[in-house]
Amino acid sequence: MTIVEQLAVLQAQALAAIEGAQTTAALEEARVAVLGKKGTLTAILRDMKSVPPQERPLVGKASNDVRRVIEAAIEDKSAFLKAAELESRMAASALDISLPGRSHPIGTRHLINGIIDEISDIFIGIGYRIVEGSEVETDYYNFTALNAPADHPSRSMQDTFYVLDRSGDVANVKGESDVLLRTQTSGTQVHCMESDPLPIYMISPGRVYRRDPADPSHLPQFHQVEGLVVDKGITFGDLKGTLDYCVKQMFGPDRRTRFRTHFFPFTEPSAEADVSCGICGGKGCRFCKGTGWVEILGCGMVDPNVFGYVDIDPEVYTGFAFGMGVERIACLKYNVPDLRMLLDGDMRFLRQF
Repeated sequence: MTIVEQLAVLQAQALAAIEGAQTTAALEEARVAVLGKKGTLTAILRDMKSVPPQERPLVGKASNDVRRVIEAAIEDKSAFLKAAELESRMAASALDISLPGRSHPIGTRHLINGIIDEISDIFIGIGYRIVEGSEVETDYYNFTALNAPADHPSRSMQDTFYVLDRSGDVANVKGESDVLLRTQTSGTQVHCMESDPLPIYMISPGRVYRRDPADPSHLPQFHQVEGLVVDKGITFGDLKGTLDYCVKQMFGPDRRTRFRTHFFPFTEPSAEADVSCGICGGKGCRFCKGTGWVEILGCGMVDPNVFGYVDIDPEVYTGFAFGMGVERIACLKYNVPDLRMLLDGDMRFLRQF
C-alpha cells in the first residue's frame, strides 16, 4: 500500500473517530491520536524520506489535504459539542423562578457588644462619658500609677502578656516602661486624670488580656467596663448608690446589692459588690452556692496615692472607681453557665439574644 493510499485510509478512520466523539474530551483524544507528535499522520509523514523524489510533491499535497480535512472536521465537531455541553450545563443549573426565594438571615449585635452598649447607655443617662483607651499599654499606666507595687502578683509574667521587640526581649519605652497588653481598662482612668479637667465622670469599656487558661469562668481575652468619678465631696455612699442603680437597671428593680470588704491596690477602702441571685431570688441555690448572692464587680474609693501620680490634691478631691467583667454580666443576666459559649460562634446559642 502506497503512502497516498495509507493517507486515504487514515482520513477515513480519523473522520469516523471524530464523528463518534461524544464529548470535547473524547474529541481531543481523537485529535491527538492523529495530529499529535506521536499521531498516525505524523508517523506516516516520517516515511517521506523513503518516497522517490519525483513522487514527493504528490505525497506532500495529499498529506496537506488530509490534514485540512481532519482539522476542519475537528473544528466543526468541537463547535457542536461545546454548544451541546453549554446547553446541558444551563439546563442543569437553571433556576425555577416559580420557587420562593432564599432569604438571608439578618445579623444582630453580638451579646457581648449588646451588654457593653446597655451598660454605656445606663451611665450616659446619669451624666457619664465614654472614654476608649489603647489595648497596648505601658507598665506605668497599667500597674505603677494604679498603686500596684513592684512585687504585686498581677505584674508576674504568668498573668500578663508582655510585648517583645525583634530581639525577643521585653519591649521598652524610653528606657523606662515595659510594654504590655493591658490587663485592665483602669489605665484609661489614669490618662483621663492626667489630661482632663476636673470633675471627671467616665467609664471605659474595652478588651483586656490575661494569661488565664480558658475555662467556664475564665478567658485569656475578655471585656471590662471600668468607671471613675473624681469630684469634691464624693463619698462611699455615692459609690453604693451609683452601683445599686446600675444593678437595678441591668438586672431588674427587684435585685438587691451588697458590698463586702476586699483589697485592691488602687482603692481604699475597697469592696466587692454582689447581686442577689436571679435564679432563687436570694433564697440560696446551687448557682449561688447557697448564699443567695453572686459576685458581680470590684469597687472602692480612689486611693490617695493614685491621686499623687496625677497631681490631684486628695485633700480637695475624692473619688470612686469600679470595674466589671462584661462576659460575667452577660452570663449572670442570661444564666449562661460557661463563658466560652460566648465565643464559640455557635449560631444556635447566639440567635437566642
